[in-house]
Amino acid sequence: MTWEIRARRYVVGVSGSLGSLAALHQAVGEARHHGIELLMILAWEPPGGDPACLRAPCPPLLADLRRKAEERIWAARDAAFAGGPVPCGVTTARGPAGKVLVAAADRPGDVLVVGAGRRGKWNRLRPSVTRYCLAHATCPVLAVPPSPLQRDLSVWRRRTTFRRPVPRFDR
Repeated sequence: MTWEIRARRYVVGVSGSLGSLAALHQAVGEARHHGIELLMILAWEPPGGDPACLRAPCPPLLADLRRKAEERIWAARDAAFAGGPVPCGVTTARGPAGKVLVAAADRPGDVLVVGAGRRGKWNRLRPSVTRYCLAHATCPVLAVPPSPLQRDLSVWRRRTTFRRPVPRFDR
């Protein structure tokens, strides 16, 4: 038995990470193939979250963070649409990424597309946006696994990080 989802809109979370760019490329390909609207959304939060912002509000800092979030999402959009235009909405929203994405995918027929991220015992210590979306979304969620190139890159980074010469102070 095959399952077919009749999507009317793809909602994709974009953060600028390699996993989110893989999800964006997957969503763009699906939107092109099916001729469906695409909504790119980038969630952002002030440093320390909203409680810290409530204790010590700084409007210039918030305006700068909002501007940088908009720059990141437009740069990701420009990188994703090299193969031609797709009907696309681009927006940024303030709040935790999982909650923002689940709230954005609220129409009937939406499909939420997120990057699956890396697996491993150390990555389980941090909250996962993908797991939050899978648990709380009312629409289908497409979790795009990381690219094999991303795994190779992380292995290369680990190898080069540990091979740095250690300065000696006993001379």
